[in-house]
Amino acid sequence: MYQVIARKYRPQTFAELIGQEHVRTTLANAIAQNRIAHGYIFSGQRGTGKTTVARILARCLNCENGPTGEPCTTCVACREIAGGGCVDVIEIDAASNRGINEMRELRENVRYRPARDRYKVFIIDEAHQITSEAFNALLKTLEEPPEWVVFMLCTTEAHKIPTTISSRCQQFSFRSVEFGEVVSRMNWICEQEGIKADAETLAVLAQAGDGSVRDSLSALDQAIACCGTELKAADVRGLLGLFSLDTLGEVARALLAADSKQMLEIVQELERNGHNLQHFCRELARYVRNLMVARIAGADSRLIAASEAEQERMGEVAAKFSDADLTRYLQITLDLYRELQYSLQPRLHMELGLLRLIHAGRISSIEDLIAGLGPGPAPAPPEGGGSRPKVAPAARSASGGAPGSLKQRLHDGLAEAGLTFVADAVEHAEVSESAAQITFTAPKEFHLALKSGDLRRVLDKLLGRAVRIAVAAGEEAVEAKPAASAAPEQDELSRRALEHPEVRRFQEMFPGSQVRTVRNLKQ
Repeated sequence: MYQVIARKYRPQTFAELIGQEHVRTTLANAIAQNRIAHGYIFSGQRGTGKTTVARILARCLNCENGPTGEPCTTCVACREIAGGGCVDVIEIDAASNRGINEMRELRENVRYRPARDRYKVFIIDEAHQITSEAFNALLKTLEEPPEWVVFMLCTTEAHKIPTTISSRCQQFSFRSVEFGEVVSRMNWICEQEGIKADAETLAVLAQAGDGSVRDSLSALDQAIACCGTELKAADVRGLLGLFSLDTLGEVARALLAADSKQMLEIVQELERNGHNLQHFCRELARYVRNLMVARIAGADSRLIAASEAEQERMGEVAAKFSDADLTRYLQITLDLYRELQYSLQPRLHMELGLLRLIHAGRISSIEDLIAGLGPGPAPAPPEGGGSRPKVAPAARSASGGAPGSLKQRLHDGLAEAGLTFVADAVEHAEVSESAAQITFTAPKEFHLALKSGDLRRVLDKLLGRAVRIAVAAGEEAVEAKPAASAAPEQDELSRRALEHPEVRRFQEMFPGSQVRTVRNLKQ
């Protein structure tokens, strides 16, 4: 009778186990030091070796040469445990034996010594499904079992195990098996089975498992049944419903071109070919995440579960986006995936989500927008970051005079000459063309600017004659006037601060703004 690959190549010793080094090292050392606990909890993702380790540990304890960290695999106990027919190793499926009656029966069974072997081992799979009453019935027995009993509880949801139980056991958390280790294992199995599969095909199968060795091997079994002894990546993707980098890359190309029409056509093509939109969105989120990792950590990062060729291609695409863009894209895609789970109109949500990606590519940070205001060229958008709006310089404040009036001409001329402080002060000035006099009632910072010799040269050029300049203390001057007790050095500090180019630029961007207080941060 045919035996599936996941069972046929199931590890029989700690040496054959891939990943989980922390588990096998601890258990092997505990056996070598004769520090065998009476209760263990093996928790972690499905298909990572929890039940396999429980069986290996049972063989280590009951082997004729044991207890040993390396069971012989040939004695009667080892062979019976491997085949699931050992009378002293009882495996219980808690999904169907979860009630108090089953636990009472187990408790009665514990009282009797092993029929043949050294230990009576109870392996309870899906232990989190045991009811609270059943756990309570097992509590005392689990705390103080006979010396010949060992409990092993396997679960994918350790948080559902009551603390009264977990505190009486040693707990081991099983990790997802790394992508490279899964690929290596499947490559070895393909060699044993005479199957031809290139690196890209094995990568597709490993991606389908998502860190679960059993899931990856099940996908390999399915691919062999469908495609025969020669596996190709395109055929395997079609079989498993996965999407190639070319398909996912169409979204990236549409983003770079800010092409909303192409986004809608992508959804149309998915619908026409009968693809599940929610599944596509999940694959898209994983693709964007890989682009983000490639952008941050490099395309050859071990954080990207893909073949070397795929990593290189993703690195080329990631270089065309900015970190901020990819972060926004990933968040939008994750939100879209969540919405599709409850959507009655998945196509509409999918179209809307992809269009939101286009618009997100046009967003500029507040720093870029502020940097683009005022004098100086606006910063160029990051390479490949999509289209960005051009930011025009901030409009200068109106002088309050009629178009063509002396006050308006003064304001425009001073602003064009770069004397922005004085240009803004014209709003508070009284201009008498007949008396050839300008009276400024601006705050003190404008008074400081008026001392510049550049001002008189600009005025003489604008008006073609000498102009008398006067400064009066108006309401704004009273508000901005420093306290009488201010030290002379404070006046100097204020003057230097107000003459700083960035301060001038800020006040030009926000007309009418005032600097009320200047503080020396070094003091």
